[in-house]
Amino acid sequence: MNITIIGATGMTGKALVNEALMRGHHVLAIGRSLEKLAKLATGKDSQQLMTIAKDVCALTKADLADSDVIVDAFASSPDQAYLHVDLATKLIAMFRGAKQRLVFILGAGSLKTGEDHHLFVHDMEQNPKVQAIIEVPRNQFAELTFLRTVKNVDWVGVSPSINFHPGAATELLLGKDELLFNEKGVSETSAGTMAVAILNEIEKPQHQKERFTVADR
Repeated sequence: MNITIIGATGMTGKALVNEALMRGHHVLAIGRSLEKLAKLATGKDSQQLMTIAKDVCALTKADLADSDVIVDAFASSPDQAYLHVDLATKLIAMFRGAKQRLVFILGAGSLKTGEDHHLFVHDMEQNPKVQAIIEVPRNQFAELTFLRTVKNVDWVGVSPSINFHPGAATELLLGKDELLFNEKGVSETSAGTMAVAILNEIEKPQHQKERFTVADR
């Protein structure tokens, strides 16, 4: 398939590029830095990789028209967290009624947890250590809230667990809307695990117009 990855030079984006190329897909990697894009693939897989250096706000439908699947792996600074919603609404507007499938990487804040199934973002709001970044999970929750109103686009959302970090793939734990913990009581997802889960979903769709979550087993 022709898979476009927006935010291809970030932690998740790089893992997605590597996983997609390893599986034989053609990848269009979009990022802001030509230098970082040039480092994405240097081996034989580089023949299947194309790159565009462009700000997400400047993307056009023509940039993405040849894609079978578009993955939004964009990450923002907390002071521009609203761009998560802006980009999602832009992509949805571009591809209403179209054949392209859209994949949105969301945060853990929109997952439910505890006996009362409250939103994890509410726990984050009470944690002084995360106040500097709290606008990111808040806006990713707003992004999911918007996506759930969309009926005429083939979209899927994916959320990691609490600790989303670099690393190779492990065995997967999959869920839907509840925060996942492994047998040791740890809630974490590596970028490699996220990439495997997303490519599995792209190749054999199991979710349509809904969000699922993945964790390291």
